[in-house]
Amino acid sequence: QVQLVESGGGLVQAGGSLRLSCAASGWIFSFNGASWYRQAPGKERDLVACISSGGTTVYASSMPGRSTISRDNAKNTLYLQMNSLKPEDTAMYYCTARTGGSCNSPIIHWGQGTQVTVAS
Repeated sequence: QVQLVESGGGLVQAGGSLRLSCAASGWIFSFNGASWYRQAPGKERDLVACISSGGTTVYASSMPGRSTISRDNAKNTLYLQMNSLKPEDTAMYYCTARTGGSCNSPIIHWGQGTQVTVAS
């Protein structure tokens, strides 16, 4: 059974940084694309960033220049480094796995999410 478990969220002051982690189990992580999404209260779930199996990264406009997605295939773990955080970055952040290696592949699994709260 595939499991994606996020961690690293919490309360941070505006301008601060957080590093989110997503540990995958039951799945050969290196073969698939993986993404981070976020959902703020009352808003739709939006893509933050995606990384393909080959390491190609795609970033949405939600956090321009302030986020970095990476992966450690040996540890079966996905990361999201977030810097210069703003109150509008407050949201639940979700890790996802895609069916194929590309960021265009459909999402097949979601984690349970980790809450990020940025205080002004």
